[in-house]
Amino acid sequence: MTHNIAIIGFGNIANAIVTPLLDKKIIQPENVFCVVNTEKSLENIKKNYKYDINVYKSDAKESKIIWDCQYKLLSIKPQQLNDINEDHYLKNKDNLLVSILAGVSINRLTQKFPNHKCVRVVTNIPITIGKGLTGISWGEGITQDQKQFTKKLFENTSKIYEFTEDYLDIFLALTSSGPAIIALIIEALSDGGLSGGLPKILSEELVMEMIIGTTNLIKESKLTTSDLKNLVTSPGGTTISALRVLEKKSVRSALIESIVSASNRSKEFR
Repeated sequence: MTHNIAIIGFGNIANAIVTPLLDKKIIQPENVFCVVNTEKSLENIKKNYKYDINVYKSDAKESKIIWDCQYKLLSIKPQQLNDINEDHYLKNKDNLLVSILAGVSINRLTQKFPNHKCVRVVTNIPITIGKGLTGISWGEGITQDQKQFTKKLFENTSKIYEFTEDYLDIFLALTSSGPAIIALIIEALSDGGLSGGLPKILSEELVMEMIIGTTNLIKESKLTTSDLKNLVTSPGGTTISALRVLEKKSVRSALIESIVSASNRSKEFR
């Protein structure tokens, strides 16, 4: 890709998207134009980022150069969207804006950026280690070249799914909020091991290895979750005793409701 690309906001996710493209020389540092909100972020990128990209503070006059870039990745927080104003004197006629803002609809994006074709993307934190899940919903008038460009941004670090926009909120709840829920489960189970006398670090390691092994078993053996549960649950045994406690505490219902709540919260940003 020889096109200039603007990065509006350069947090962990944007870093995870852009850096592999630079590593593989799919884009060149001189073609990356980044805008950040604080002096601290600016200095951190200049001092510590391994590539010499163009980076500006958002209130600097030079930052307006991002609007000359045909392709833009919007990676700020949803609450900061009102602080971004499209330049009305765009040089390019076929501008593409790829947004990874949680919950912000394509309709809201096109109203905010009327001179851009807009794509809404949901991705998750495992993208930072190349294990992400990315959902894409296309706005109106997106060309095949623009679709290819968008997929190229994410295909090196995540598995891509294309959805109509009405699926993105629940996709976000499962895949973007889900890691925090899994982290909570790991923490709680490892505390159970701690209560049984295991050192905390060892207990947490055992839980994580157990989860990895279990998910791999389900995938590789093509088991259903019910099949797996039945394999390890014997009459009057330890597993059914554990599951009984979880059912009494309505853990299953709580997990379902947590996903529904996250999805509903995402819809509020529209």
